[in-house]
Amino acid sequence: MKVYTSPDLPMVGHIKNILESYGIACTIQKQFGSAAAGEIPPIECWPELWLVDKDQREQAEIIVKEALEPLSKKLPQWECPNCKELIEGQFTACWYCGTDRQ
Repeated sequence: MKVYTSPDLPMVGHIKNILESYGIACTIQKQFGSAAAGEIPPIECWPELWLVDKDQREQAEIIVKEALEPLSKKLPQWECPNCKELIEGQFTACWYCGTDRQ
């Protein structure tokens, strides 16, 4: 049963390591799917993380959600102290003038 997919193979490997640290066996499928890109839709080429034991699905989904949660939190915008440009929260410097976030 597929539990996670991403275009980023290292991220799939990271989630695999996290699940395995909880005793949940899993395998990565389509590791080399990018070779087919262009012939099939890109999302169909993404590496996938599959559970060995489908009975661990609920536990695995909770662990994956918790592992990804910090990435989904949106940081608040900030105003550049130099040029007053509004900058998205994930950036540490102004895109317009290069001033560092304070």
